[in-house]
Amino acid sequence: MSKNFKLTHIPKRGEKPRKTGSTMMMDKGLSLRETENFIASSGEFTDIVKFGFGTAYVTSQLDEKIKLYKEAGIRPYFGGTLFEVFMARKRFNDYRRLLDKYDLDLCEVSDGSIIIPHDKKLEYISTLAKDRTVMSEVGSKDAGIIISPAKWIKMMSTELEAGSWKVIAEGRESGNVGVFRPNGTAHTYLINKIIAKIDPNDILWEAPKKTQQVWFIRLFGANVNLGNIAHNEVIPLECLRLGLRGDTFFEFLPDKIEAELKQTPDPEPEEEGAE
Repeated sequence: MSKNFKLTHIPKRGEKPRKTGSTMMMDKGLSLRETENFIASSGEFTDIVKFGFGTAYVTSQLDEKIKLYKEAGIRPYFGGTLFEVFMARKRFNDYRRLLDKYDLDLCEVSDGSIIIPHDKKLEYISTLAKDRTVMSEVGSKDAGIIISPAKWIKMMSTELEAGSWKVIAEGRESGNVGVFRPNGTAHTYLINKIIAKIDPNDILWEAPKKTQQVWFIRLFGANVNLGNIAHNEVIPLECLRLGLRGDTFFEFLPDKIEAELKQTPDPEPEEEGAE
């Protein structure tokens, strides 16, 4: 990882391919030139790239973009909504052929937009996991659908057992559903219940907003899996992970240094005769 100069008290970040501390960038339609520029500036901080929702259908030069990402050591994949588009049309085998066509070793199974019986979803995961890496998303994109913590835990655990590499905790690109409240704050009770039963390293948290990223870094540390990151927010996120922004400035400094820096200085004594 690039380091232009030496600093102490910087948390260790693993080298790619990372098993923890993954950053998923959401590509919502970058051009080929923008993709090249993104890779030049942020490629080493990016582990996976999701072609958001159904953008793969309309993205020009898709083959070339996929090739660029792969050459940079980034794993591209189609977002779960595209999977659901195919499932709504009963075209699972066509979807598998599409993954083969673009030689994608990573894919997503989700049911955030349509209802898929969970046993059927587990079957899709198991089938796809035979020859590629699967991520499965838990949670609805509809803010009106409330899922109990027990159901979140059951779905996550059974999907991991079925073959998912990571389970994605739904947050959407808006960051106001799933594990977040409508105002964008973390659903603390739900998340605490989940991590009491599911290893956080097996979860990728969709966290498009800076406040959400800060919340997860403070809870789990620098090497938390975070997704739905805008292309121009990958480096700012890496700085949050490393304590190089005000929001996480003191997260990785020793308590002694933090106490010294936060100590209120004694007031200057007044000079004699000063009015």
